Amino acid sequence: MRPNELRDAAFRRVILSIPKGSIATYGQVAAAAGYPLYHRAVARLLRTVPAGSLPWQRVVGAGGEIRLPGASGAEQRMRLQMEGVAFRGKRADLTAHQHVFRIWELEGF
Repeated sequence: MRPNELRDAAFRRVILSIPKGSIATYGQVAAAAGYPLYHRAVARLLRTVPAGSLPWQRVVGAGGEIRLPGASGAEQRMRLQMEGVAFRGKRADLTAHQHVFRIWELEGF
C-alpha cells in the first residue's frame, strides 16, 4: 500500500468513528489519524470518496464552520441538524457536539 493510501485509510477509520450527533474538525481528524498537519488532505479525501461511503457531514472547519460552498454546505447543515447537532449562527456548536477521539478505540491503531 502506498503512503497516501495508508494515510487515507487512517482518515477513513477516524471519520467512521465519529458517532451520529457529533462533529470533528478537519484538523482533529488528521491529528487523530496520526497526521496532524494534513487537514487539507482530509478535505481532499472527502471530496473524492463515493457518496454514502463516509459520514462526511460530521467533519467541519475550524470553529464548527461549514466550509462547503452553496448547496453542498446547506446539505451538510441539514444533515447535521437531522442528527441533532445545534448551530450558533453559521457554525455548528462545537462546545455541545465535538467528538473527543480516544486513539486506543480507533481500529487499526
